[in-house]
Amino acid sequence: MSTQRTTRAGAGQTAGSAGRGRADKRLFQTIAYLLLSIVSLFCLIPFVLVLSASLTKESSIIENGYQLIPTLISTEAYSLLFKYPEQMLKAYGVTIGVTALGTAFGLFLTSMTAYVLARKDFKWRNGFSFFFFFTTLFSGGLVPWYLLIVNYLHLKDTFLILVLPLLFNVFYILVMKSFMSGIPEAIAESAKIDGAGDFLIYSRLIIPLSKPVLATIGLFIALGYWNDWYNAMLFISNDNLMPLQYYLYKMLGNMDGMRRAMIASGAVVNLQIPSESLKMAMTIVAIGPILFAYPFIQRFFVQGLTIGAVKG
Repeated sequence: MSTQRTTRAGAGQTAGSAGRGRADKRLFQTIAYLLLSIVSLFCLIPFVLVLSASLTKESSIIENGYQLIPTLISTEAYSLLFKYPEQMLKAYGVTIGVTALGTAFGLFLTSMTAYVLARKDFKWRNGFSFFFFFTTLFSGGLVPWYLLIVNYLHLKDTFLILVLPLLFNVFYILVMKSFMSGIPEAIAESAKIDGAGDFLIYSRLIIPLSKPVLATIGLFIALGYWNDWYNAMLFISNDNLMPLQYYLYKMLGNMDGMRRAMIASGAVVNLQIPSESLKMAMTIVAIGPILFAYPFIQRFFVQGLTIGAVKG
């Protein structure tokens, strides 16, 4: 009888502990979801504010400032932004082409270089890694670089000048090298025993296992190309090669210059150019494709590295 009572008491304590564990887990999940919802709301508010301001009448922004819910709705900023739709579409096409081409070749070169530097049987990998890192400490300067591009390479007003400057990033190489160094050597060694060459190992084994870092670095490269306007400002004078960011930058500069000139001349008294709402509309137009593409990429960020690759 005493043994039965002890068994029942132990079972009751176990059930009570399990119940308290489930309650603690539910409490933790509730608090975590609540905090994440608050953080997500704070992250969402700026986007809603930008969208609202882009649809607000300019006079309302001047009088009341930026509001989450517009009081006077107006599409004047978008009408002005798409006044010449063929130029906007052309700028979009250039940016999409540069981003797609630059991201593809940038990932290829970065991953190839990182794979070589991560190989432990490559005896000069530390020396090459230092050489790549050393190039980030010094720069030749803007003037020599401009002269090199214009006078010697003759890349001004070419599509390549929008792709080549951002094609190779040492920081991304070192990050990808660190990631690939964590892949078990047994994978490459077993492939070598089966007769696979280095490029086959790289393309069939290393690349599939590196999807998380490829997605992350690829997103960074794509954002760099998508937001680049500086190289276009220096080397592009052909309107057919003008990327989206530089096109929007020039449009905003022309609007501000026109407004100041007309106010200074006194020719127009009630001049109302939607400069504030135009800035917000430009932001929506510029970040829209990136926002749509991000959900398809972010799922790779949380994937494991070698799940199921090596069975112990």
